[in-house]
Amino acid sequence: MAPSLSALLHQSSSHCHSSFDFPGYLSFLRTMMAEDFSRSVEDGLKLSKRIYLGKDRAIAPPNIPVTMDKSIADAYLPKSPMVYAVISNPGIVDNPDIPSYQPHVHGRCDPPALIPLQMNRIELQVDCFFDNVFVQVIGSWRVHCIMGSKSCDCRIALPMGEQGSVLGVEVEVHTKSYATEIIAVDDNKDVVGKEANLENGSYLKPNIFTLTIPKVDGGAILSIKASWMQKSVFKNGEFSIGVPFSFPEYVTPVAKKLPKKEKILLNVNSGSGTEIVCKHTSHPLKEVRREAGKLSLAYETEVLIWTHNDFTFSYAVSSSHIFGGLLVQSPSVHDVDQRDMFSIYLFPGNQQCMKVFRREVVFVIDISGSMEGKPIQATKNAILTALNKLEPKDSFNILAFNGESYVFSSLMESVTENTIEKAGQWINSNFIAGGSTNISQALNKAIEMVSNISGAIPLIFLVTDGTVEDERQICEVIKSRQTFGEAISPRIHTFGIGLYCNHHFLRMLAILGRGGNDAAYEVDSIETRLQSFFSRGLSTVLANISLEPLDNEVETYPSRLPDLSCEELWTISGRFVGNLPEFVRAEGVFGDFSKFVVDLKICSAKDVPLDKIFAKQQIAILTAQAWFSTSKQLEEKVSKISIETGVASEYTRMSLLETQRVHQSTESSPAGRKGSKKANSEKGETKTLRRTMLPSLGVGFGSLTATMDNIPPGAEQPKLPEAAEMIIKAASNCCERLYGNCCCMCCIQCCSRMNNECAVALTQLCMALACFGCFECCAAICCPGEQ
Repeated sequence: MAPSLSALLHQSSSHCHSSFDFPGYLSFLRTMMAEDFSRSVEDGLKLSKRIYLGKDRAIAPPNIPVTMDKSIADAYLPKSPMVYAVISNPGIVDNPDIPSYQPHVHGRCDPPALIPLQMNRIELQVDCFFDNVFVQVIGSWRVHCIMGSKSCDCRIALPMGEQGSVLGVEVEVHTKSYATEIIAVDDNKDVVGKEANLENGSYLKPNIFTLTIPKVDGGAILSIKASWMQKSVFKNGEFSIGVPFSFPEYVTPVAKKLPKKEKILLNVNSGSGTEIVCKHTSHPLKEVRREAGKLSLAYETEVLIWTHNDFTFSYAVSSSHIFGGLLVQSPSVHDVDQRDMFSIYLFPGNQQCMKVFRREVVFVIDISGSMEGKPIQATKNAILTALNKLEPKDSFNILAFNGESYVFSSLMESVTENTIEKAGQWINSNFIAGGSTNISQALNKAIEMVSNISGAIPLIFLVTDGTVEDERQICEVIKSRQTFGEAISPRIHTFGIGLYCNHHFLRMLAILGRGGNDAAYEVDSIETRLQSFFSRGLSTVLANISLEPLDNEVETYPSRLPDLSCEELWTISGRFVGNLPEFVRAEGVFGDFSKFVVDLKICSAKDVPLDKIFAKQQIAILTAQAWFSTSKQLEEKVSKISIETGVASEYTRMSLLETQRVHQSTESSPAGRKGSKKANSEKGETKTLRRTMLPSLGVGFGSLTATMDNIPPGAEQPKLPEAAEMIIKAASNCCERLYGNCCCMCCIQCCSRMNNECAVALTQLCMALACFGCFECCAAICCPGEQ
């Protein structure tokens, strides 16, 4: 028997080098889902015209102009927390309070239409620690568009800010409640429940998480609490926070005179004890509490129409010099690691008067066949932007690679208008996508170019969208070449494009090279993220950072300390046994190679949850280490951290736990009775649990198959396994489907989906075929002798 689509989706991403290209297929499906989602919302808004609202206005689709750089599909993607009714049968669309006569609708919606539900209440809480932002949304939505006697699925959509990652969703509706929960991949065997499709609980886009709640009655109210974590952007000494919070007009309840309450609570804890200076806010926040290094602001008001502005806030931790601190915290009782926790941070401060490093920069760019189109064009533009940010004292070179390597110059070139112009011409002539991928050859050449440089910081920027076979050997070579001491070894910054490259390999390579790592999972975001990536790497103000005295009993994440950039907050976390010294000394080298020394005083982290703040960072680093060392012990450690903190990983899965409360008029079921999950004799109710597994939320470990086939990121469907190919072929063969469904209920269901024009055309075709059949019959029987 051929495997189902859900079975194919839930194959372990650790088998990415097998015949089934899971990461590639996942990328393809997510691309298709985003397009279908927008079309479904557009159809849902048109379908919502059927809803009778009494004397109030009807809900009409918004008038969104189509521009050259923004399609109508993008316009219908959610820009705030939203809930949609999933409509397969349009005949159930009506006002649950005021039933009305509706003309009968033939057919079904395929894919299902999505009608945005009306929102009755919304609260937003934002907690900021360092550059980590924790967001919680509490709200209620009403199924206003379904008959009271009918039910439909409801899809929750959560758009998130910079590098958002969902932590959990809780839903209350009537006698049922739902909650997401992280469990280990190995626990799947013990879970009784239905496997979910990708569209039922996954990332629609890298920054939009969706979750489907099944069978919600018309007129019901969904009370939802959702939380996620994201990053704040640090630049020019300021932290900027952005939370999607722009609600469209059609989610406002039609009873315009009924007041609605918006509430926003913002808590900032810099951890530094220095004054926090507010710079900008999108909403009129009022100060509630202010302490050294802490700030609480609130906004609450009654409105007639929900806000159309995203919530944005920026603040600065004022200082004219580099400063930092060390926070320690004891583990909780439920912590999987009972060692004490610590975090060390460094703020770059105002660096306008500080001497920057002389830079020797090599751009190592993948130009294999899969980079064709937008990826290679976006990379060109980002490199030219970065070259124009270099100063005359700097030097640079460009190395393009596929199966071979192509060098702009045999020597490092000084930065002048003439050399930058020549570099642009060379890029246009040589950045032509084609061929295979060979990272090691190009990377070794780049290291040789900058290995013997003194008086400057050597920087290598590696950009690729593919996976190669010798990734662990590449890491071993870089690990052996890194030196510690006065000299500055080449810094390797890595950037991955799409889901076909192994992001965990690139992160491990950056850790070993004491550089930074970033990624663009969508083609449209490549240029913006690359420019930011280059800018951070080029703005190093403190290198060769070390911490003394820390003994071998101290474990840091990452193990090799990166440099300090003026465009990024420097933070590391770790665990230790025993006691740390009263002061920890941080040392480094400035751009003029003078020494930097600062004593970091130990402080107790009272209101800073270090385990949750650095969970995502630790999971990412430990996953890269587990991949590099193929250590099952590290995989188990990542899994335990993920389960404890709610941060998804490659070795865990998110599940949806359903709880149904059934009120009983008789005595509660005996606790020992078979099939009874939990009994409560006082309240007279029984809780029945059902767990549904959701698809993996990890990015996988790359796709060697897609790289070898030069498949662009998310551009086309990768090759499926043989069984899946049979399914696709069967689905695409109209004649076989029609023949197989004739004279059965499937035929009736198929015909019920046709519109009037299609039915007329099919009828005319059948009549024409019948006439031809009559002619053949006449020629063969009635008039066999006539020609």
